[in-house]
Amino acid sequence: MTAPATQTPEDDVLGKAYDSKLMGRLLIYTRPYRALMYGALALLCVEGGVQVVGPLLTRRVIDVAVPARDMHVVAACTAFLFLALVAEFVTSYGQTWLTSLLGQRVMRDLRMEIFEHLQRLSVSFFDRNPAGRLITRVTSDVETLNELFTSGVVSGLGDLFTLVAISVAMLIMDWRLALASFAVIPFVVMVSGLFRKGVRDTYRDIRVRLARINSFLQERLTGMRIVQLFGQEKREAQRFDELNRSHLDANLKSITIYALYFPAIELLTSIALAILIVAGTSRVHANLLSVGTVAAFLQLVRRFFQPLQDLSEKYNILQTAMASSERIFTLLDTVPSVPDRAEPTEAVKKSEGVEVAFEDVWFAYDIAHLAKQKSGVPPEIAPVEWVLKGVSFIARPGETLALVGHTGAGKTTIVNLLMRFYDPQRGRITINGVDIRAMPLDELRSLIGYVQQDIFLFAGDIATNIRLSNPLSDEDVVKAAAKVGADRIIRGFPQGYGQVLGERGASISVGERQLLSFARAIAANAPLLLLDEATSAVDSEIEAEIHAALGVLVSGRTTIAVAHRLSTIANANMILVLHHGEVAERGTHRELLERGGLYNTLWRLQAGDSEPLLKRAG
Repeated sequence: MTAPATQTPEDDVLGKAYDSKLMGRLLIYTRPYRALMYGALALLCVEGGVQVVGPLLTRRVIDVAVPARDMHVVAACTAFLFLALVAEFVTSYGQTWLTSLLGQRVMRDLRMEIFEHLQRLSVSFFDRNPAGRLITRVTSDVETLNELFTSGVVSGLGDLFTLVAISVAMLIMDWRLALASFAVIPFVVMVSGLFRKGVRDTYRDIRVRLARINSFLQERLTGMRIVQLFGQEKREAQRFDELNRSHLDANLKSITIYALYFPAIELLTSIALAILIVAGTSRVHANLLSVGTVAAFLQLVRRFFQPLQDLSEKYNILQTAMASSERIFTLLDTVPSVPDRAEPTEAVKKSEGVEVAFEDVWFAYDIAHLAKQKSGVPPEIAPVEWVLKGVSFIARPGETLALVGHTGAGKTTIVNLLMRFYDPQRGRITINGVDIRAMPLDELRSLIGYVQQDIFLFAGDIATNIRLSNPLSDEDVVKAAAKVGADRIIRGFPQGYGQVLGERGASISVGERQLLSFARAIAANAPLLLLDEATSAVDSEIEAEIHAALGVLVSGRTTIAVAHRLSTIANANMILVLHHGEVAERGTHRELLERGGLYNTLWRLQAGDSEPLLKRAG
């Protein structure tokens, strides 16, 4: 029985535009790259200062060189303007390169930290969170933070410096004309505020719809065989088209807002220029202002509104980055429900046999209802669906203990608890008398060789999949494969052990994947062997080979085998019959048959497949 998947709420909430705590955590990732950040900031400041050079030179040419017809001044101003343009080009290129490098390195470090953290989280976390949502964390959310560092924080500071530099230059040249030019700033702020609100809402809609697309694609691509088998291509295409159109509509709203905002800013800029011309003309006629000053102001005003416009966009970058960082840090702050122990116990050595004991183990996947009961909510209001109820048994070295029962009886849950994918709510599980919760996870799992029913192989060559848990030599890999008869099949592939498998091993048959999983378990050379429906997809000929190999494999090892096909566990030293999470019967195959209980009923239902083994066992 597996944990029920739980849908999490949509990521549709954007937090405040600036959160000092979140920004502080983000800036920690820039510490190794302070030189890049400070270098980019310095170049941005230089670039902002260069913005005022052109207007000042224009003023000098008009007010000094033209009236005096001094071509030397014109030539000197032209040369200075050329140098200013070169400096602007160099600084712009340099700051773009530095901020991009900063963003990419921070993004690399953050993605690595998220991936490593995901690998440490408990299986129950992945039961509750769809893979598509987690992929969005590692991709889209991190990419948003990259935009924050490349065109957000540092560039925003550069824009502020540019505004200050231009404002100071305007006030020094003529404070009255500067105040006239600033008259439209309140309207710019108002329009930018409406723009930020509109973009904020559309961004939230875009993210929600993108998350839905990611989740839909991940599920459908994983289950493509089922989609094609049941002829659901048109239906799924229609559903994807609905999601796709919804995403398109959200983006079109965003485009509309941007299409309105930029012309509005241009209009306000033109109004500012008109005010400047009207205010400046009368003063020029009164000889209170030079024409060169008015011309310089026209250039400065045009350059003044550009960083204002950029800052409004960077506000939205900052806001979306805060939302993404909140989701990322929420993920990074998630504590594994199965805590790891750092110190090795040294109580169990891999070369020794192990004794596994379940002592009155109770377990439920529905932890939320369990928490309610603990807080005093009556059981009739928050009933707990116990998957295991007081399960106790001992599996000894060199012996095979089999778990049988109907689907959902708790067989696979026992295996999951033993591997500490989950922890029981009551009771304890021990290996050689040591509670497995007191053992480091890597130490515990190094003791286990596991063959699961739903076989998972990574996209890679066969040899890598076999030596997954151990740095084995090529010779050892071949020996492990030969023990289960997989060697002859592997050598039949064009590249042999170097044959590259598709995703999840999809390029080979189910039976071949199962043989490779056996070889992987044997290569682990673990003292505890867990078999979860290990031969469910193997044909009779291969099954005979595997049973012969298992006879060698289980020798000296503790083996716990989950089986629906009772013929595969008839020779087990102990068989536990699970019924609704409880051990209903226990004993050997012969003892359980003679008892005439639940096991006998299950055996009779499979008698058509088991008569030869029944006679041999009798």
